[in-house]
Amino acid sequence: MKNRYLACPLAAATALALAGCGMLPGGGQTKTVNIWLMRDSASEDFLTRFTEAYEEEHDGVELNITIQDWTGIGKKVTEAITGSGGPDVIEVGNTQVAQYADTDKLYDLTLESVRDLGSEDWLPGLAQPGSIGGSQYGIPWYAANRIVIYNKDLFRDAGIDKPPATRAEWLADTEKLNRGGSQGIYLAGQDWYTLSGFIWDEGGELAVDKGGEWTGTLGSPAALRGMKFYKDLQSLGTGPKNADEQNPPQADVFAKGDVAQIIATTSAVAPILKANPGLKDKLGYFAIPGKKAGQPCAVFTGGSDLIIPENAPERGAALEVVKALAGEKWQTELARTMGYVPNKKSLASAVSGQEATAVMAAAAVRGRATPNSPQWANVEADNPIKPFMTAVLQGEDPAEAAEKASAEITDTLAE
Repeated sequence: MKNRYLACPLAAATALALAGCGMLPGGGQTKTVNIWLMRDSASEDFLTRFTEAYEEEHDGVELNITIQDWTGIGKKVTEAITGSGGPDVIEVGNTQVAQYADTDKLYDLTLESVRDLGSEDWLPGLAQPGSIGGSQYGIPWYAANRIVIYNKDLFRDAGIDKPPATRAEWLADTEKLNRGGSQGIYLAGQDWYTLSGFIWDEGGELAVDKGGEWTGTLGSPAALRGMKFYKDLQSLGTGPKNADEQNPPQADVFAKGDVAQIIATTSAVAPILKANPGLKDKLGYFAIPGKKAGQPCAVFTGGSDLIIPENAPERGAALEVVKALAGEKWQTELARTMGYVPNKKSLASAVSGQEATAVMAAAAVRGRATPNSPQWANVEADNPIKPFMTAVLQGEDPAEAAEKASAEITDTLAE
């Protein structure tokens, strides 16, 4: 589906139909920057405002935005960047940059990152996966990370008047909340993104790169400590041990009103309130607590980066579009419109008036990304971390289960 957010001027329709919005009577040639964005990343209203403003400020430049679906996008992007001249700007998932950079077909944006875009202030969970071999190929666009969404009424009924400051306090409070027919927390057994944060908070990793060879590390002492905390927390609710947070959707479970907490991004709020509008004034939010007070837990940062293919027909004009989308003005607009975390720590104040998003932005300073291997997408496709988690939650030896899962990660990353 192609969405042209600002059409060619109606008065010149005949001429433009012949020239394809190219040579205008009495003027120069119009440059058309073709942009691929993912469905639901930005609202139509935002894209209309951006397109109109950008074209007004950049005479002779026209933006042509095509909306893509996430399903099957990997193959489509790879074909576009390795072809004869595809789109000029492409939105990709932040953890996908490595696989596209592995084609050697992305434009190196390191200079622009430092000179024009203030890369030193970017959120690490967005910036790190866009950096491959010391070069910046992905420009952070927006972020989202998990926080705790809680039921204020259930907290009050349990005598808890403020969010926990540490993981130890969180466990104690959750145990208090697990009473009277209510679950202290609904945490599915295979929510591996949440587990990743606990592992990172302990100083562990999912996999490490040693001289160009990746090795799965779920069996390290730090990773096993993270899994133990996950098990302790998960036991204080009735979440399934053999399913992830989408089966069933945890927002639907929380909406029933007898669950005190879930761990989710702010995107869960809308479906919660749709299922149970009565919870509108009962929702509270806090960052996932860390081991120490005053320092939130490490969290997985999801979101998108912007890339420019080497074969971009309008690469110079594309660079200016990326600078605008990643710059302060439109980062602020996007964050406020969509409830995202802006790409810079210094822009967190842009969402200070949106409670849930403000909490998410505060937690994002400890954001992390998955291992920066071009093969990591293959690990997630047949994810061995999920059965590892289920095995531990069902009582199997953690070290043995971790050894098996780590071996599978190692084999996949070596492909």
